[in-house]
Amino acid sequence: MRDIAFLVYPGYSLMALAIVAGFETANDMVDPAPYNLHYVSENGGRIKTSAGLTLETEKFTQKPFDTLVVGGGVIQPSTPGVIAFLREAPKRHRRIAAVCTGAFVLAEAGLLDGRRATTHWMHAREMQKTYPKAQLDEDRIFINDGPIWTSAGMTAGVDLGLALIENDLGRDVAKAIARKLVVYHRRGGGQSQFSTLLELTPKSDRIQAALTYARDNLHKPLTVPDLAEAANLSPRQFSRAFHAETGQSPAKAIENLRVEGARTLMEQSRHPIDVVARQTGFSDRDHMRRAFLRAYGQPPQVLRRNARLGSIDILDDIDDASSAVQLS
Repeated sequence: MRDIAFLVYPGYSLMALAIVAGFETANDMVDPAPYNLHYVSENGGRIKTSAGLTLETEKFTQKPFDTLVVGGGVIQPSTPGVIAFLREAPKRHRRIAAVCTGAFVLAEAGLLDGRRATTHWMHAREMQKTYPKAQLDEDRIFINDGPIWTSAGMTAGVDLGLALIENDLGRDVAKAIARKLVVYHRRGGGQSQFSTLLELTPKSDRIQAALTYARDNLHKPLTVPDLAEAANLSPRQFSRAFHAETGQSPAKAIENLRVEGARTLMEQSRHPIDVVARQTGFSDRDHMRRAFLRAYGQPPQVLRRNARLGSIDILDDIDDASSAVQLS
């Protein structure tokens, strides 16, 4: 049985505990139960969360855990005791993870120096400025760099938890847990934190219908008359309403949808760039490259390479864990 400890501190966010659901569900589904869950703090006892509720905790000691998870919460300086505990943590625990702004706590203790990491996009620039030794990627759901795992905003903690469980118990178990948790799509670490459809947030069902039609038909030309027909409006009415509701022109929004779709294909498939460009409606690979540079400041090949590097890190850790189990 693996001991999983969740480090709690005043101002800790309840949403950070979303990661617990995966481990709890694993205990319900796997026999014998694979995890023993602990909630630890510097002094033990009750810790008041950001929502005003309290959590009962154990006082942390030198006891080794399989995995130590630091959740997000109010961004504030950590106590000397917490910093000292975390600086010794890599010697005692197999893995150390942080959800959302919990990465600030790891960075403060020096655990992210020279390592790739992520956090909630709203705080990423602040974190990079405060802790320049961390190699921050603000556009990732989660990142694994050696024994250190970090994730984006709070719901990304669910994805991180599933990735840790996959690391321990295999992909089939992680998928089964995701289904039981009603996780519609278990996101990979390389997926972007941002969603074009969520960012546009149209107010009317008609414009939403046009955007949904566009997302499902990226391989088509998607002219304004096509989108207007999907919205049941005239082209002139559609263009005016679209800009009023989204703040963007239809052409710009469609390009963003194409780029997002192409990035997903680039990171999650082995399709050649020409095929990706064709499937997502770009006229050719050069057109797609220019759109990627506008959106991300990087060409598609670089984003694909970075995603593969992240996947290799995770697979290497899975192989190491499997070898350790066989040897033990």
